[in-house]
Amino acid sequence: MTPFGEKLRCLRTERGILQRDMAAALEVSPAYLSALEHGRRGAPSAGLIHQICSYLGLIWDDADELKALAKLSRPRLKLHTAGLTPEQTALGNRIARALRDLDPPTVAAMHKLLDAAQEATSESLPPRAKTRAKAADSNPES
Repeated sequence: MTPFGEKLRCLRTERGILQRDMAAALEVSPAYLSALEHGRRGAPSAGLIHQICSYLGLIWDDADELKALAKLSRPRLKLHTAGLTPEQTALGNRIARALRDLDPPTVAAMHKLLDAAQEATSESLPPRAKTRAKAADSNPES
């Protein structure tokens, strides 16, 4: 399950909406909606996310959260290591191989470590480089 799929299912069930009813309202198949919720399909289009937000009555922060989760919910990732150090390439490949076997506390610890490293790097950059780094963070496939 992806972060987007988990949130979508939670929002739908909180409101007591059946998957088939939501799918009909969004004009998608129930199988597609199920695949989104279970992470078997990639992130939906911006248009479908907008439809989902409208259907569920999400505004402002809630809608922004769902959009952000969609960006984090690509079930198949590409890792471009051209231009990275050999150590960075090895780390990326090691994480890809080991990720399935990591327990939730380890995953949470890795998130914290990466957040702290990113924050420290951002603080040490000159203002112009910070803008470029922020833009790169908003595009996870770059």
